[in-house]
Amino acid sequence: MSVYVITGVSKGIGFEFLKQLSEEKENLVIGLVRDKAGTEKKVATELGDRSNVHILHGDLTDYASLKQAAADTAAIVGDRGVDYLVANGALVSYLDGFLPIGELKDNVEQLESVSSELWQTNVVGNIHLFHLFLPLILKGKVKKVISITTGLADLDLTNEGDVDFGALYAASKAALNIIVAKFSAQYKKEGVLFLSISPGVVDTGKAANAPPEVLEGIKRIMGQIAATAPGWTGPITPEESVRHVRATWEKASIEGGFGGAFVSHFGNKQWV
Repeated sequence: MSVYVITGVSKGIGFEFLKQLSEEKENLVIGLVRDKAGTEKKVATELGDRSNVHILHGDLTDYASLKQAAADTAAIVGDRGVDYLVANGALVSYLDGFLPIGELKDNVEQLESVSSELWQTNVVGNIHLFHLFLPLILKGKVKKVISITTGLADLDLTNEGDVDFGALYAASKAALNIIVAKFSAQYKKEGVLFLSISPGVVDTGKAANAPPEVLEGIKRIMGQIAATAPGWTGPITPEESVRHVRATWEKASIEGGFGGAFVSHFGNKQWV
């Protein structure tokens, strides 16, 4: 049996993590979300009665809620501790999500406000998360902290493919990648693996009801991605993404050179 704590399980790949991991009845899976009641309702509707699933309130922009979530988790897991902490929750910027960075030159106030929100949520929020849950990770048997990042934070991909979109979001995730490496530098001697994994390009259904201008932006983005990876057949499903990410974190170890690393869902630098 393994004990998992996952942030951002209300939708997308976060919910898929919750779904897959709780299929094994021996596992104990704790999900942190902003909307506890809504997520509990979704779990009951889509997954049925799974006694090994616990949903707690935890908001990356609210330190007090994370501190309480850590205390609640400790009460649930007892002396077993936590084996895997999966930092999946994140703020995605739609300001620059489908536009090249040059298009932001006239959005001064939005650029500053969104950048601050991204930093607070994706970077500072996860620093607090790691600090608060590390005592439980140190009690666990597996001792793995997994940060879900993005291939857009890779300099080689950006430069070689001229990938000009998602600049603010990618910058926040690049910052998180170095934070993960810094935690690894301190805690790998205590047996804790810190690792950043990109989930790939995943179809989470966000384009279903998107306006024409967004669809046009998505089309342009898909073209840029395809240019970096000949033979790419398009976004993968959350189910496939999570399956690959799990396989990667299972094989990863400090001894194998994964401490503080930034890899794709395949465990290398193949981002799609």
